[in-house]
Amino acid sequence: MDFWAKRDVMVTGGAGFLGSWVVEKLKERGCRSIFVPRSTDYDLRERHDIQRALKDATPDIILHLAARVGGIGANRAHPAEYFYDNLIMGVQLLHEAWRAGVGKFVAIGTVCAYPKYTPVPFQEDRLWDGYPEETNAPYGLAKKMLLVQSQAYRQQHGYNSIFLLPVNLYGPGDNFAPESSHVIPALIKKCVDAIERGDDAIEVWGDGSPTREFLYVEDAAEGILLATEGYNESLPVNLGSGDEISIKSLVETIARLTGFQGKIVWDITKPNGQPRRKLDTNRAREFFGFRAKTDLETGLARTMAWYREQAANVLSNN
Repeated sequence: MDFWAKRDVMVTGGAGFLGSWVVEKLKERGCRSIFVPRSTDYDLRERHDIQRALKDATPDIILHLAARVGGIGANRAHPAEYFYDNLIMGVQLLHEAWRAGVGKFVAIGTVCAYPKYTPVPFQEDRLWDGYPEETNAPYGLAKKMLLVQSQAYRQQHGYNSIFLLPVNLYGPGDNFAPESSHVIPALIKKCVDAIERGDDAIEVWGDGSPTREFLYVEDAAEGILLATEGYNESLPVNLGSGDEISIKSLVETIARLTGFQGKIVWDITKPNGQPRRKLDTNRAREFFGFRAKTDLETGLARTMAWYREQAANVLSNN
């Protein structure tokens, strides 16, 4: 608590899914001041807006969570924006933070940075062993450049920046928009909406064979703050739960938990994405004591309850 009581922190993306959880945990820890640069006030793709945000906030620490993100469909539809927006935000923000004398920069990468075919569990030392899965490569490579920059600035300038690699996140507050959501919110929405409409089937992309690892968003926020408090090296560090589940099993679990009893139709003309994802989480445990606490079924139940509550609020207000 003493660590945060003496710190002024800027959280990019602090109004977003992960960022809002991080901001709440900063408040719980007694952070002296928290500055969230809203996109309506600061376009972090523009250098002068970054400089203005740094002047307004005068932060000791920057937690860079802002990102242009989405599922397979969104990545396929907008590869140029996903590359440019994420790259230009990160590169300029870290550079200007160093120039402004910000004490520490925490960069949030993505599991999409790993090569398409990586031995499971993914170890951080394997990050450069191949090209990422094609559907999300522009996004994954743009975020991975923050690791290169972090290490280069530490080598040349002695700058304290760290790079974290969270696996797929989910939880209350997630993005449920069909055109840009990730797999868990997309499946929850499909099942809940099908129940409400009385549909007897839902359609799911791919064949169900890929595996994924998921990290509950509150656990991810805790991991980021633990790393900020106690980790000061430029070796990349995975943040994950360490648990792997097939998409087929995930769909069946979500259908069971939501109460959807209809048919699951697999559209095998759509891409599967990366064949497997499961992180080696030993480094996070060893370097700053992070372990995920929320099991998948508990996290899914909380996420479903939140989504249904939001949907009910929308109906009651219309």
